[in-house]
Amino acid sequence: MSERGANKWLITITVILASVIELIDTSIVNVALPQMMGNLGATLDEIAWVVTGYVVANVIVIPMTGWFGAVLGRRNYFVGSLILFTVASFFCGHATSLWELVIFRFIQGAGGGAMLSTSQAILVETFPPEELGLANGLGSPTATPGGGSFTSTCRSASSRS
Repeated sequence: MSERGANKWLITITVILASVIELIDTSIVNVALPQMMGNLGATLDEIAWVVTGYVVANVIVIPMTGWFGAVLGRRNYFVGSLILFTVASFFCGHATSLWELVIFRFIQGAGGGAMLSTSQAILVETFPPEELGLANGLGSPTATPGGGSFTSTCRSASSRS
């Protein structure tokens, strides 16, 4: 059932902010890998598990998201995944060893994967059929700052080859 008025936009802002946080988190760790290597005394091969754990959890959770959303309710599943992601983020920040960080990143990846895929479904449910183009445009990962210019650059580069 589509929402109306301010409620529709409150849901939209909440879902988009959660998605942006998850997308930023997946890339910001790559920037911090050298500092994490130094702080945790890890080699490049060892620190790669921080990224790998997150991605593996995403790959496991994303295909199950539809089923979990149907069983638990989409809103409950989204809120639960947001809480899981947030709590795991706190523990990632307070990890004292490499393997603690890998475990908490895995948990964070499970929450993040669920949050990202559920947010798109929530947007589609929130908007009426005649506004689905707007909903999909707002909620797509390319709607982030610079996403439009990035995709148009990629499109023009691919058409030249």
